[in-house]
Amino acid sequence: MGAVLHTPYTRWTDDDGRGRRPVFTAVWVRLDALYARPSGTPGHEVAAGLDVTGEVPGRLHGWLSSVKGEWLGVVDFEMPYADGRRERLAVADQLVPAQALRPDRTRRSVAEQEPGVGDDRRGS
Repeated sequence: MGAVLHTPYTRWTDDDGRGRRPVFTAVWVRLDALYARPSGTPGHEVAAGLDVTGEVPGRLHGWLSSVKGEWLGVVDFEMPYADGRRERLAVADQLVPAQALRPDRTRRSVAEQEPGVGDDRRGS
């Protein structure tokens, strides 16, 4: 995914003199928490819509603070479609509230890796 949003909390590494590269931390993005439907709101299903339930793997590369002191992670992740198609919607530099993130201890933090982020955990 190209350039990343630089924040005061972006970690950097020097790749043997080839330049600074951001360090990505593996996280799980809780889509249910990020895209919560207000209680009592009527809904209807759109078969070809995005599946905003469960968790998907993401790459955290910075933090920003809101005026109220809430922390927002800067995250790249891919969202699945509800109809089961293989393609996903890739989103970059999304501001995700800290409570919608959790560490992924199965993947390691690395400097600028390929965006293939692995399997998702929808419905967990």
